[in-house]
Formats: sequence, structure tokens, C-alpha cells
Amino acid sequence: MEKSNRLLYCLALLKIIIPYLLQNQIYEPHRDEFLYLAEGHHLAFGFMEVPPMLSIFAWLTHLFGSGLFWVKLWPSLFGAAVFVVAGKLVQSLGGKNFAIILLFLPFIFGVYLRLFFLFQPNPPEVFFWTLIAYSLIRFTQTNENKWLYLFGVSVALGMLSKYSVAFYTTSILLGLLCTKHRTVFINKHFWLASLIGFIIFLPNLIWQYQNHFPFVVHMNELQQTQLQYISPLEFLSDQLLMNLPCFFIWITGFIYTLFSKQYRFVGLSYVFVIILLLLGHGKNYYALGVYPTLFAFGAMRLESFTAVRRKRLRVAFIVFPIVIGLLFLPIALPFLPPKQLADLYVKMGTEKTGALKWEDLKNHPLPQDFSDMLGWKEMTQKVAKAYNMLNDSTKKNTVVFCNNYGMAGAVNYYGPKYHLPEAYSDNASFLYWMPNDLRIENFILVSDDPHEQQHDFAKGFKSVSKIDSVTTEYAREKGDYIYTFIGADENFQKFFRDKIEKDKAQFKY
Repeated sequence: MEKSNRLLYCLALLKIIIPYLLQNQIYEPHRDEFLYLAEGHHLAFGFMEVPPMLSIFAWLTHLFGSGLFWVKLWPSLFGAAVFVVAGKLVQSLGGKNFAIILLFLPFIFGVYLRLFFLFQPNPPEVFFWTLIAYSLIRFTQTNENKWLYLFGVSVALGMLSKYSVAFYTTSILLGLLCTKHRTVFINKHFWLASLIGFIIFLPNLIWQYQNHFPFVVHMNELQQTQLQYISPLEFLSDQLLMNLPCFFIWITGFIYTLFSKQYRFVGLSYVFVIILLLLGHGKNYYALGVYPTLFAFGAMRLESFTAVRRKRLRVAFIVFPIVIGLLFLPIALPFLPPKQLADLYVKMGTEKTGALKWEDLKNHPLPQDFSDMLGWKEMTQKVAKAYNMLNDSTKKNTVVFCNNYGMAGAVNYYGPKYHLPEAYSDNASFLYWMPNDLRIENFILVSDDPHEQQHDFAKGFKSVSKIDSVTTEYAREKGDYIYTFIGADENFQKFFRDKIEKDKAQFKY
């Protein structure tokens, strides 16, 4: 066990280090990372899109200087923690060093390499899914009630990281209900643990109530604009594609648990969560939290299968993920500059895999996540250029306004270096942070609309100028424009107040 622990923790450390070495330095924070980093400046018990947990790590990031190292550290730590918990599960099942090595492969040669390097709610979500499974598995192994309390706390903290934890909690409880372990529901400690979990989660629930459940509105909008276009067949095929280098490990784990009397509830939980996500038109990565547990079971079974005979298979079990994983590495992390990466995709025929398909359902030169990591610094520099073209008296009454949260988050992230005022937006949680008494006399607008000067509201200004645009090649923001609007009249002031009130009103029902 001691040797196995040393290996486990050494590989966990390696899991943290490897992504830092792979990602090319030309790439900036991701669009969504800017939003979650902004939440660190507005700590609350909830936000429009997500629960509050990630904002705590954003606050810590700002405390340590907001550098990219710190932005990426938290998801890397959660990735290592998922691996350690899954490794402890392997050990509880009797697995040894080879099983730990097999378990490590999916974290390096698959979708988890990217997932655990993006500062988003997904890394803590996957961690708590894994911890939920681990706690219930350990309870069935030991019948010790302390594991039920870990379950209750894991569910609560998971719900404070991402609400989709409810999908897995429902699924694994249904799995227990369908097996001999249904007796857990008559255990008073299960209900006490659930009560503790509810109390931990309650502040966020109260926040949602006080703010008219904005998450419901957000999810309805997401359903109408994105989720409804996801086909069940595409969702299922993506499950295989995301885990292709190590698919045989999780499939082995799934089959083993499904036919095991002791652990059947784990296999059933996978079936139930896939069904729930299919019914809800979930995105492919919504299911990623369920796989580390299956990888743990699969690694243990493959080690056992080759323990005495078939030892030569162990070489194949390691070589196959490495070879296939290296082929998938270019879409896991952007390890080359954009132009070289785009050319490589053409040579590899990556377009056929669907990895270059964006939310608009069209293929592009780079994956959407990678294009979302480009152009932000240039955008901020050109906002600063527009701002510094103004005289000092005009600057004092000038607001920077951005059409989406990525723009506003990026300008606020890089802005202090250029002495820019705080940027506002009516998109996402930025809408909440906009002062109710904000008065705009002049403003710098960042927009993807090339015709802002022609809109009716532009008539309320003495002068409107298009200053510059984002030109970074392969950036999703390429073509965004920077405008200056000088000298607002009262008609515009009323138009702006009415627009913001209307935007906020949609979250009241």
C-alpha cells in the first residue's frame, strides 16, 4: 500500500505539471474564465449562471496577483484530486500499481487534459461527482456511517459548484434503489447527512429565491439557443470520442459494475445519468463526471485479468492509450501557435471528427475553446487607444461598455495595466453588477456589430466614431469593433435606463 500511495501521489503531481508544459504561451484566458474571474470581484451566494464556489477561487486568484499560473492552478488541483480519489477507490477494490498507472492514462490522454486546465465549474463538479460515488461505494464496503456524512457534504458542495451535480445524485440514488443497497434509505444517518447537506446548500437556494431564480431563465435561454440542437446520436458518439484513447478501461469498468451484485448501483447510475442528459439535451461534457469512477473499476479489473496470465496484454493496455492519445493531443490542449495548429488539423483531417465544430454547428480552423483564448489583449489595448484619444475632462465622464461578458471580463482583467475604468455589460452576471444610477454621457463601445453608428440610439450623441477592430487571426473575437460615442442627450439617457430595466425585468417573474 505504501508503494502504491507513493506512485499515486507522484502521478497526481505530474497531472498538475504536464498541462503547464503543453499549452503554448500565446494563448490567453478563455472567454468563460474571464466571467468567472470577474465573479471574484463580486462575491455573493450565487450568480446568474453558476453557484458561488468558483468565485472563491477567483477571489484567491486576484489575491495572488491574477496571473495565468494561478488561473490554471485551481482546475489542475481539482484534476489531481479527482485522480487521487479514484486512486483510493482502486486501492479499496484491491488494485495495485498497474491499476494506478492505467487509471492515470485517461487524465493525460483524453478530454480530461483540457477540462482540468480551464478555470470553469467543470473541474470541481467532476471532483464532487467522483467523491459522491466514492463515499457511497465505501459505505457499501464498510457499512460505516461516516461515509454517508461525506456523501451529504459532497452533494452540497457539489451543488455549490455546479447544479448538474443533481443529475448524478439522482442517478446514483436511483441505482441504490434498484439494488440490495436500497436499505440505505432506512438508515437515519443517511437522512441526517442529507439534512446537513441541505443546510450547507441553503444560502445559495435563498439567493436564487431572492433573485427570482435567474438560473431557470439562464437555462431556458441556453435550451433555446444551444441545447435543442444537440442530437442524441451526437451526444452518445461524443462520449466515445472524448474518451477514445482509454475507452476499453471505462467500458470494462461499466460492464463489471453492471453485472456485480455489490457494485451494480454504480453501473446503473451511469445508465440513468446518460438517460437524464439525453432527455435534457445535455452537452457532451455534462457527463464527464461519471467516468473517473468507471475508470477506477476498469483499471482494477484489467489488472486482475492480467495478474497471472496474459501479462503481455499489459503492454498493449498502456501503449494503445499513449499512441491514440498522442494523436488526440492537438485537440486536447493548444500546444502550437494558432496557424501551425490549424495547418496540422488540415493534414490530420480533424474536421471529420467533429472537434472543430462550434456552437453555430459549423466547422472552423480551430476548436471553439482555443479561438476563445485569442484576441483579448489586443481588444483591451485598442479600448485603451480609444480612451486615450479623449481629453481629460471627457475621460472623467466616459464609460466602457461591452456587448458580452467575455469582452467586459477581458477589458477588466487587462484594463488596470492601461489605466482603464471598469467595463460594464448587460450580458450575463455583469447585468447585476451594473449600478442602477449609471449615467452615460460618453462611452466606448466594444461590439461585433459593424453598423452601430446606424442604429437609432446613435442619433442621441453629438459624435460617433469607429476607432479600430480586433484583427488577431483565428480569434473568435476577430472583427469586433471599438467605437466612441460622445455627448449623450436626454433621449439616450432614457433609452439606456429603459433598456437596462427591461433586461433586468426578464429575471423577475
